[in-house]
Amino acid sequence: MSASAHVKKPGWFTVNVVNRSVAWLTRRGLSIWGSRVLAVRGRKSGEWRRTPVNLMTFEGGHYLVAPRGHVQWTHNMRAAGGGELHLGKKAEAFTAVEVSDDDKPALLRAYLKRWKAEVGVFFNGVGPESSDEELRRIAPDHPVFRITMTQ
Repeated sequence: MSASAHVKKPGWFTVNVVNRSVAWLTRRGLSIWGSRVLAVRGRKSGEWRRTPVNLMTFEGGHYLVAPRGHVQWTHNMRAAGGGELHLGKKAEAFTAVEVSDDDKPALLRAYLKRWKAEVGVFFNGVGPESSDEELRRIAPDHPVFRITMTQ
């Protein structure tokens, strides 16, 4: 895994309108394009931290991609090794393993194919049609976790 410091902080509108709206709908059981509310224990506080994420299914596996880079939930996920995904009243516990940069191009391509309209701005011009070389170049900036449901 890379020690990249790449982070794209969300603006006021994203935090206060988009994320809250998606989280509100997801908490009520309405998934928007695979949306879930990720709950992961804080690495310092031990408190549950929640954020909306897009759950991607690819070749039979489940993945969480961090379009904004090495943000708080990715640091917490590394420390905790898993968490919970919430959709409405349903909570699914999972374990997580970070994917190596060399294994990310196909996953990033699939993620961008599905969610480019929502998150493409965070990938510096790289999209689903980009070459494997371009996807490999940005791979260190975007943590990806393979998750396995445990319940």
